[in-house]
Amino acid sequence: MQSSWWAEFRVDAGYAHFATILKDTTRIYGGAVVMKFCYSPTHCFYYIPDGPILPEDEELGSEIFEAILATIEERRKTETHIVSHLRIEPRWSRLPAFVKGWRTSPELTDCYREPRNTLYMDLRLSDDDLLAQMKPKGRYNIRVAQRHGVQVVEDNSRKGLADFLRLYKRMAERKDINAKPSGYFRTLASTLFDVKRGSLYFAEYQGRRIAAAIVVHFGKQATYFFGGSDVTDRNVMAPYLLHFEIMRRARAIGCEWYDFWGVGPQDQPDHPWHNFSVFKRKFGGVEISLVPTLDYVYDEAAYDQFMAAKGKIKT
Repeated sequence: MQSSWWAEFRVDAGYAHFATILKDTTRIYGGAVVMKFCYSPTHCFYYIPDGPILPEDEELGSEIFEAILATIEERRKTETHIVSHLRIEPRWSRLPAFVKGWRTSPELTDCYREPRNTLYMDLRLSDDDLLAQMKPKGRYNIRVAQRHGVQVVEDNSRKGLADFLRLYKRMAERKDINAKPSGYFRTLASTLFDVKRGSLYFAEYQGRRIAAAIVVHFGKQATYFFGGSDVTDRNVMAPYLLHFEIMRRARAIGCEWYDFWGVGPQDQPDHPWHNFSVFKRKFGGVEISLVPTLDYVYDEAAYDQFMAAKGKIKT
């Protein structure tokens, strides 16, 4: 989400963006793509999903971090809108000592955030080793799907998108979740396919598509972004084989990790993500816990207005 194509994709949802990059003639040291979202005619906030990007050395990282914030502050001074706060979601497993004065923003409290806990599958493993590290029920369900003759296909055509939307909507209605609009996926698919950064995959059974997934490719990582399934033929366990085959194909194009993009806490059975997290954990993998979403408040009154209105704002 720190790529230029992601920033361009989010323009359709009302986000403007700018970038700050620290580099010399041979090397980029760090930086951030900063999103800007206006939540009222006079107010906005800044947002850095999956960033900022800093070097591993903490002393140098501190200098780069301060330089990024200084550049953003200079930008804020030129705004015609009141900027309530800056939100960051860095890929840090711990909070560096140099990050001070930021507020933790609890998960699931608004729509301007991404998962902070996820599950990674190590695609450097062989098929046998990948299966061996799964939970027994995960391995079993993959073999059930294979015995039923489930096939996995890739289809980035207009028909493929229509099939995905059909399965996604059925899943959203069945589970009573707040579904993304069709236009979101049409724009996402167009963006992904144009830059060759992702694909639509389907599990087919007896000629019918009964499970689907959108997968994003970036660098050495493939990320499961959205999925859908039909309630019929659940006994053939199609989603299990679907993801196993996606992993194998991602490995074949050079990916080393498959990110299941979000899991809920294991000790919270009432968590909204509990059911699909149980499904994902059957594949084994390595659980990654990142620092919480962090807000740096520029204007207390404006931030209070944002916090009061965030449930009514749509993106």
